[in-house]
Formats: sequence, structure tokens, C-alpha cells
Amino acid sequence: MPTALVTGATAGIGRAFARRLAAEGHDMILVARDSERLAELADRLQTRHNVRAETLAADLAVPEQRSQVEQRLADAGNPVDVLVNNAGFGTSDAFWELPLEDLQKQLNVNAAAVLGLTRAAVGVMRERGRGDVINVSSVAGFFSVSGSTYSATKAYVTTLSEGLNTTLHGTGVRVMALCPGFTQTEFHQRAGLEMGRLPRAFWLQADQVVHESLADLRAGKAVSIPGLQYKALVALGKLIPKPVQRAIVTRTVPGRT
Repeated sequence: MPTALVTGATAGIGRAFARRLAAEGHDMILVARDSERLAELADRLQTRHNVRAETLAADLAVPEQRSQVEQRLADAGNPVDVLVNNAGFGTSDAFWELPLEDLQKQLNVNAAAVLGLTRAAVGVMRERGRGDVINVSSVAGFFSVSGSTYSATKAYVTTLSEGLNTTLHGTGVRVMALCPGFTQTEFHQRAGLEMGRLPRAFWLQADQVVHESLADLRAGKAVSIPGLQYKALVALGKLIPKPVQRAIVTRTVPGRT
């Protein structure tokens, strides 16, 4: 059976990926910080889908713990067929108000972990001639006008994934950036963001995001943007001047770093 590793697997998009990939017959390696929630999810997937589910409790902001996940991915004797780099988080305070430690932690999880885990996985995948990596980025990465460090980390993830997709063409290894918009998960609550002003039409469901992303991956796309509204938004964003973008972001989305 193929094996999939999902980071940030206990909630939101990560949990939806775990459910979907297990339903498709993948043995699972579930990575998150909360060991109790990991165990609950592993038991559920094993019972419902008759797959093996391994858990690996790790805080990807901590280099030593991140290294444990990298070592698992680099194990050529027990290879991973699909890697979903989903773990990430945002913040609500202004850039100059947040402790540098918090900003560094965000950079470690949102960007450095994607870099390290992708590198570990791709090395083995190239040797085998097959494998898929989905790096969960964000539509926010296309819009830098809010001055957000979150947007900056996601722009990095998208650019890295697009570049690797081109470099690995013809090797049997696919790397794709998944760039969802606002999705009904725990993300915004954890970040302390008040989202009451956002129109209902802009909310996506996690299962919808996963379904569209897997279809895009299998169609050979380097970037997946789920939802017609967000496809249109990104396309329009390339045409709208930055001052107008800034006015829209300021009025619609709460400030965040």
C-alpha cells in the first residue's frame, strides 16, 4: 500500500487530507504537536479504512523535532509516496508588537519546515522515480500589500514549489503549491483573527480544498487555487494596481502579521 505523511494532521485541511488519503488506501503517518489528538485520529482512520496509521508528535518550529520527521521521510527502506506539508499558523498582532521569537517560530513552521521536509522526501522520491509533494501555501502569498509576515512565508512556499515542479519535470516526482483562500478551520481562531466582516461567499470547506487540490495534482498543475472566487481574485489581482489592492485588503481583512 502507498504511504502518505501529513503534517498538521489533527485539524482543518490537514485532517481532511488524512481522511481522504486514508479512504483512497494510503497508510498514514500523522504529524502534529498534540499526541492525544494524533492517537484519536489514527484510531479512527485505522478502524474506518483498514489502513495502518503511524503517529509522530513533533513541533516543527523546533529544529530537533523537525529533524525527526525529516529522518522518517529520508528512510529509503520505508518510503513515503505522498507528503503533505500542511502545518502552519498566522498571528494577529502588528509586526513591531510581536516578539521576535514568535516571528521566528512562524518562519520555522511555515517556511523552514516545508523546505526541510520537502528536501528529505524528494531525495528518496527521485531515486524511486515517483512521489508527490503538496505544499499548503495560501492565496495570501499572491498579495503582499498587507505587510504580512504570513503572506511572505506563503509566497516563499509557492515560489519554492513552482521551481521544484519545473526542476523535477520528467522524474516522476510532482511538487505542487496548494493556495486556498479563507477556509473553515481552526486557523483563524488560533491566530486571534476576527473574521466577521468577511462575506460568506469567500469561505471554503476543507474537504472541498482537498478534493480540488488532488484533482489539480493529478492533472499536473504546479499551483492549485481551489474555488472559482479565488481563481478570479488571483487573476484580477495581477491587473489591479497595488494602491487599490491595499484599500481592498484594509477594508475587508483584519490586519495581521
